[in-house]
Amino acid sequence: MRKVNKKRRARRIFFLCFLVFLLIVGGTFGFYSYSLRPTGDGSKKVAFEIKENASFDQVVDELKADDLIHSKTMSKLYAKMNKQNSYYAGKFELDNGMSTKDILAYIGNPKNSKKEQVTLTVPEGKWAKEVAEALAKKFPYKASEIEKKWNDMAYIKKLSKDYTFLDPSVLNNSDYKIKLEGYLFPDTYSFNEDASIDEITRTFLNRFQEVYDEHKTEIKKSGYSLQEILSLASVVQFESSTNADMKKIAGVFYNRLNEGMKLDSSVTVCYALYDEYEDPTDCEVKTDVDSPYNTYLHSGLPIGPILNPGEQAIKAVLHPTKTDDFYFLADINGDGKVYYSKTLEGHEAKMKELGLVLDGSAE
Repeated sequence: MRKVNKKRRARRIFFLCFLVFLLIVGGTFGFYSYSLRPTGDGSKKVAFEIKENASFDQVVDELKADDLIHSKTMSKLYAKMNKQNSYYAGKFELDNGMSTKDILAYIGNPKNSKKEQVTLTVPEGKWAKEVAEALAKKFPYKASEIEKKWNDMAYIKKLSKDYTFLDPSVLNNSDYKIKLEGYLFPDTYSFNEDASIDEITRTFLNRFQEVYDEHKTEIKKSGYSLQEILSLASVVQFESSTNADMKKIAGVFYNRLNEGMKLDSSVTVCYALYDEYEDPTDCEVKTDVDSPYNTYLHSGLPIGPILNPGEQAIKAVLHPTKTDDFYFLADINGDGKVYYSKTLEGHEAKMKELGLVLDGSAE
């Protein structure tokens, strides 16, 4: 009897020990699994930075401090068991909806490291060369280097494969100041600090693509090519200070075009002067400058855009205000109000009334 009891007791002890072992293993595994789960629902965003030469232990400590992992010990154990302890210095956008596995995989991919951002605002109406000069102040490129890229036909042909609104047969014109003038859409942009000229250019064109896609049906129905729409929009942008005047001035220019009259726009003279342009008064007194951009000498539209117009100017050209007027002028000595006239006599009378020089121009 005693031997039997001893055997039973031994079996019980073994069973209990085995049960305790299972509980310990199960509890440990359960804790291990729980420790690798996300710490939240993803609503908490964390800008996580890994310093140069930081150790893996330091990275894990920071993850715990930011409440992105449950357990430093279990995270290190998981990383060691799965050989997932590679990481890269940089800034990463993490959130508390990511598991330990997700986080370690994310910081182990250098492509996920956020670069320092360079912000640039391009206002409506800037010349391409002014945009290049602004970029040269932010990046290690010379303005001339950027302009050269924007005039490189081989590069433009390459771009045209991705951006069908770029027509190499139209842009291949030696008279253009900068071939991509008009396509560098005005907006506020963020670039990586190490962005190439190609990446910067494509960022502009991507934004232009969005605007073009929104209006391409109207452009096709207008009877004008995209280049012509941008050319007129650029003149309207330069001539106008309000959205309402943009639409009215566009209407005046269409009237002149339909009657075969010259646009006589002084702002096209500004662009024709280009490097010689120093003061707005130059545009009024140097109207004989020999240039295909000069609408005092040449009928119709200038050969290309004279700046980079915004969406309002493009919309004004696509939806001009219908008017009987053929002339306009702005009270540059007063509040800048724009006055419209049906006849040259009425236009000149208004100029005399406002004390402006008579030059017979459309403005």
